[in-house]
This record gives sequence, structure tokens and C-alpha cells, in this order.
Amino acid sequence: MSEQTQPVYKRILLKLSGEALRAPGSKDNISPEIVARIAREIAAAQQAGDLQIAIVVGGGNIWRGAKASVRGMDRPTADYVGMLATVMNALSICSAVQEAGVRCHVHSAIEMKNVAEPYVRNIAREQLRNGEVVVFAAGTGNPFFSTDTAAALRACEINAEVVMKATSVDGVYTADPKTDPTATRFDAISYEECISRNLKVMDQTAFTLCKDNSKPIMVFDMHQPGNITRALLGEKIGTVIG
Repeated sequence: MSEQTQPVYKRILLKLSGEALRAPGSKDNISPEIVARIAREIAAAQQAGDLQIAIVVGGGNIWRGAKASVRGMDRPTADYVGMLATVMNALSICSAVQEAGVRCHVHSAIEMKNVAEPYVRNIAREQLRNGEVVVFAAGTGNPFFSTDTAAALRACEINAEVVMKATSVDGVYTADPKTDPTATRFDAISYEECISRNLKVMDQTAFTLCKDNSKPIMVFDMHQPGNITRALLGEKIGTVIG
């Protein structure tokens, strides 16, 4: 491992979007090929850096509770359906990580003992200390909270040193770079500026949790092959918030 890739952090919370698990233009909600690539990168980083890696995954590739509630569904029910979507994604990632040669566990905030362990903080921390990857599913277990908030909450609970958010853009911009060609990227930005500018990187609750508990947030492009490994090993890519 080169000097540039010496791990900066020991225990990491990696936030993956559900949409990232779907191949562009595909009718399949989950792409086994994409999940396998992500898992190989996670396994490579864990093995190369002796890291402790926890993961929170969204469910937007399958279901979005907020959109369903706008169309008339009861919001708490819509959010619970979304939590179940995150469990499907978590199981897919966990299986692929195991195939890549690293032991992995799914902890669900909603009990479903036949497919996942119930979330217990001390058990998750022990598994991380043993070099096993832990995937947190079902968000916080409560409606009205996003998986970004779940990622911030779990990072605080397990004493992760950083939240790494893998997205479809290569950092935090002054505006949406997909719609505004004049948008410029930050190398670093404070929590306060993200909140005051209303930048749509994470929701306000997630920002506040990270700010109050001094958890830096790294935002980077996960679609570039090797970026997940590079980020986990501490290379300076994307934008650091905090």
C-alpha cells in the first residue's frame, strides 16, 4: 500500500444510495454486477487497510416513501415499505461482500430474524472490531427519517470517525452540476455553510447530527471504478464537510 493510501480513519460509516445499485436504463432494481463491483472495492479496502467498515444503504432504487405519500399513501406506511426496500439492498450487498472474501452481517432496525440480525449496538461494534463488515438496514426503524439520517445516527452510535457518502457526483457543488454548468465544486466546506446554502447533500437532521458529534462527511463519486477503495483508504477525493 502506497504512502498516499495509508488509512486516515480506522472505523468508517459508508453511505450508499439505493439508486447506485441499479444499472442506468435497466428495468432491474438491483444490478448483481454493480453490487459485486461495490463489494469487491469494499473488500479490497478492508483487507488492504485493516479497516472497520459499516454500511448504510438507501432504498430509492426500489421505493421512495416520500413520493408515494404525495400520491396518496399514508406517509408512515410508505416509509415502512421503504425500510423493507433497504433490507433487500442490504442483503444483496452483504452476500456480495461475503463472496468477495470478507465476513459480513446485516443488522435490521425492524426485526426480521430469518434474514437479518436485530440491530444491537454492542454486537455490531464487536463484529467491526473482528474485521467483519456490518450493513445497517431499515433506516432508523422509524418513519419520517431518511437513510442519510440513519447513516449519521449509526455513525455516532458505533463511534465511526467519518461518514463517507458515495453518490453520483464527485463532491459538493455550489449548485446542481447536472443542471447548472456554472456550478463549482468545493474541496472542503463547513456544516454551517452547507446548511445556510441549503445544499442537497444530506438532509438537515443528518447534518445536525454530524455537526453536533464532530463527524466529518466525505462526499465522492462512487461510479468511478476504484473510488470506493480510494476513499476508504483515505485518498483525498471529492469534498470534505466539517
